[in-house]
Amino acid sequence: MEERRGFGPRRGGFRPREQGRFAPKPVEVGKEYEVDIQEVSRRGEGVARIQELVIFVPNARQGEHAKVKVTRVGRRFAEAEVVGKEEAESEEKKNRNKEKLS
Repeated sequence: MEERRGFGPRRGGFRPREQGRFAPKPVEVGKEYEVDIQEVSRRGEGVARIQELVIFVPNARQGEHAKVKVTRVGRRFAEAEVVGKEEAESEEKKNRNKEKLS
């Protein structure tokens, strides 16, 4: 009988995904979070991060501070929509105007 030659030991074809390979997500669908838009993606969406999880936010500009509602959570990123621009921006402007008037 001829000896069968191979390219190393045989391995099983399908292996189930390791549990815990992807850590639990720091966000949940339907919840609202306050984020700073740090950059803009190639598609023109604002990019924010919560505990290193990337969140894509359409209609957001770099440098904005916004309140967003998460609409989808994937393995490596989440998508959210702007619920409201942060009032802190307008409050900062009011404070600046008061300082100028004083």
